[in-house]
Formats: sequence, structure tokens, C-alpha cells
Amino acid sequence: MSDTPDRKTLTTTAGAPVGDNQNSLTVGERGPLLLQDYQLIEKLTHQNRERIPERVVHAKGWGAFGTLTITSAEITQYTNAKLFGTIGKKTDLLLRFSTVAGEQGAADAERDVRGFSLKFYTEDGNWDLVGNNTPVFFVRDPYKFPDFIRTQKRHPRTNLRSPTAMWDFWSLSPESLHQVTILFSDHGLPVGPQYMNGYGSHTFSFWNDAGERYWVKFHFKTQQGHRHYTNDEAGEVIGRSRESYQEELYGAIDAGNFPRWTMYVQIMTTAQADASDFNPFDLTKVWPHGDYPLIEVGELELNRNPDNYFAQIEQAAFSPSNVVKGISFSPDKMLQARIFSYADAHRHRLGTHYEALPVNRPQAPVHTYHKDGLLRFMEDRNDTPDAYYEPNSFGGPVEDPSYLEPPLPVNGVAKRWNHREGNEDYKQPRALWALFDDAQKARLYGNLAAAMHGIPQFIIDRQLGHFEKIDPAYAQGVRDALAGIVKEEQETQKNVDRMALPQTGDAG
Repeated sequence: MSDTPDRKTLTTTAGAPVGDNQNSLTVGERGPLLLQDYQLIEKLTHQNRERIPERVVHAKGWGAFGTLTITSAEITQYTNAKLFGTIGKKTDLLLRFSTVAGEQGAADAERDVRGFSLKFYTEDGNWDLVGNNTPVFFVRDPYKFPDFIRTQKRHPRTNLRSPTAMWDFWSLSPESLHQVTILFSDHGLPVGPQYMNGYGSHTFSFWNDAGERYWVKFHFKTQQGHRHYTNDEAGEVIGRSRESYQEELYGAIDAGNFPRWTMYVQIMTTAQADASDFNPFDLTKVWPHGDYPLIEVGELELNRNPDNYFAQIEQAAFSPSNVVKGISFSPDKMLQARIFSYADAHRHRLGTHYEALPVNRPQAPVHTYHKDGLLRFMEDRNDTPDAYYEPNSFGGPVEDPSYLEPPLPVNGVAKRWNHREGNEDYKQPRALWALFDDAQKARLYGNLAAAMHGIPQFIIDRQLGHFEKIDPAYAQGVRDALAGIVKEEQETQKNVDRMALPQTGDAG
């Protein structure tokens, strides 16, 4: 028994009370240890297994729990998803932010795309919306995704990040221009998670009781306002703390300053998609707001920090394959691949039963015929143990045709389509660049030049050629910023050389 009545007695994982947690079992005062000290062995072996594989991408993350409150019923004409059904309806959620390239120990305030992943615990099961803080991405075809991610990771020989690899890939992939322009603008370095927007990025679909399908984009606009660091400011922050985002988010919620976002959707009919002069399922494209205006849905609020970061944030698993009645997919090729790859990554990282972990477990009832496998830790609550297959005659769970969605329209023949043919990769980046004022453009040019400086000249020239196609002034701005860096380095070297010259004058 504990010597303090109100404190619980320490036990082993099997529940056996521990009499001494300070001293190992030895032969004599000086040892050696005994193999029979199972309590010591349990502690050491558990410690060896405390880490799980980190995410290949989006490894460094921050998260919190909250709610979505519906403020408008306008979208109920497009979808029969119950979470949108009535004004005032609240749905619990988990939101995890992240960086893309860095490992778990990376600094928070690095220039990178930020993940914006939501898990809504709806009455029809979990809906996961896996997005970013940008409405577009670097590539439109999943065949290129593994190669792109390799350019963001460490060089196999040097084990260092390779700017050459990044710019070589980007300069050979003009579809990346839209995302590159966003990344190296002010939006590439938010001060904290609550000071950036979130986007579903992909095109998804809604469907209603009438069997009508609509294409949809999801937007989450920050109510805290946009705040960004410059490169120099971020460097100072990283010098003080590598955990600045965790401090910002956790501290705000802990102080009762709950971050909020307004949720919107854009809607496109199938007829509008057929008539569109751009591919509405291309992840490198946005839908013009003038043609497809934002429709307000509700307010998202984060109001509860996790009690255990590892259990509730590190083990959180989001996958676009998790949809509910009224929400579905589209022909977006990147989305189609992620429907498979995200869930596959979680099964590798967390195990076959990852969705039964408390943070991933739906608040709705779960009835499946999945059995056994590594870490089958859930109780089998099946009231009819003879019904362990389907179909069966013993009262096991059965299908419900009312949840069937209408057919997804698909046209064309199966082939490896050239992902660049018919795609205009310069128009939308040009429109974005034109929105920046002179100061924003100057920072964009400086950020790009700082990232490109030192890579092979032929790659710089190739990338400048793409900027030229956006606008000659865009390319010239980056060219001038690169020249400025070279000039500054030359001046610095002259000063160093001058200080190294022998001093003349009287010795005595």
C-alpha cells in the first residue's frame, strides 16, 4: 500500500503492485543484476519501444480538439450530410497542423507548406478532411509525388537538405509555379497555426437525397488575421525556440483565447465542370471566386488541448478515405491516390487496428467483421458470436442501401495521359502575383533568391525562364535579388580581405 492514502499504488503493466521503484535487484550491494528482476526489464524494454515510426511527411505537428458549429443551412440543398443539417448543430473535431518537410525535431518556424487536417466525429462516423494551408499543391499527378517528397528530404550521401534537388525538380515541373509562388510569399511563414487559413485543397463532391452530385472545395478562413514572419524574423525565433508553434497554439488555448475559423465551400455543378476552360480536378488550380463564390457553412473553434500529446496527436490518423453520407470523392488524381496511401501509411505506422485507438475511434457505433491481427486490443462486443462472417443467419450487422451514393460520372479511356498537355501552368500564378503589392513582391523575390542562391546556374536559368512566362517583371525581380546577394557577398569578402592585410606603421 502507498504510505499516502490519497495516492494510488504503482503497478506493473500486469497490475502487480511495485514495492521498490528506485533500486534494481542485485547480488550484493555492488551487483551484478539478476535477470529475474522483471520490473526492471519491463521498464527498459518498454522504453526501447516508446517511439513509433514518424510520418514520412508532415512529421512535425501540433493539434487540439474543438467543435464545428453550423451557422448557415444554405448547403443543405447540395448535401444530405447530417453534420450540416441544422443551424446551431455542433460536431466535435480534432485539428492537426504540421509542416511537410521537417522531421519531428525540426524547428516550427521554417518556410514550408503547413498541413491542416481535420477529423470530424459525426453521428454517421468519422469524416477526415486532409488539407493544407494552401489551396493548391506542387504536382497534379500522384506518380510524381514520391519523387517530389524526396527532394524535400535529405540527400542520401550528404544527409543534408538539397536546394539543388528542390529547384531541379521544380524547374522541370512548371505545374509547381502556383504553389512555389505561395510558398515563397509572406504566406510561407505564418507566425503560428491560428494565423493561417486551411483548405481541403482537393476537389471533393457532395450528393443529396435527390441523387444529385455537386463538386466542392472546402475553405477555412482564420478569424485571428494573417500574421507572418520574414526569413530574418523566423531565424531569430528559431534561435530562441524550436517549438514556437506549439507554444503559440497550446498557450492560446490554455489561456482561453480559443482560435476560430469560418468554414466556407465553393460549389460547382457537373454542367459547369464540363464547360470549364480548366480542369476543376487539377490540384494545381484554384476555382475563381468570382465564378464560384464562397458559401458560409459554420464556425470552427479549437477549445481543448490534448491531455497526452503522443496518444492524441502523434497517434491521430487522418485519411481522405474516411467520408460520410453526403460527402464523397472526385476524379482528382491526387485525391484518388491519397484515398489509398494515407490509410496504408497508418496501418504501417500504427498497426492494423489504428482506427480503434481512442483518438481515432468514431463516436458513432462501429460494427465490422474485421478480426484478429497484431494488437487486437478491442473487446469483442458482438451480441451474436456465431455471426463472425457475412452474410449470416445469426443476426449480425448488415448493409443499408439508403447509404449508397449516386454513381460517380467517369468518361474516357484508360491510358497514361500526359499531365502537361492542355494545362496552362502560368495563368493562375500570374493572377496571384498580380495581387501582391510592391513590398510583397520584393519580399517574394528576396525569399526566392535566398533559396536559389548557390544552386547550379543552369537550374537558376531554367527556373527564371518559368518566372519570365508568368511575367518578365517577376523574373527580373528574382534576377536582381540574386545579383544583390552576390554583391553583398563580394563586399563582405572585401572587408574580410582588408582586415587580413598586414598593418603598417612604426613598430616602436
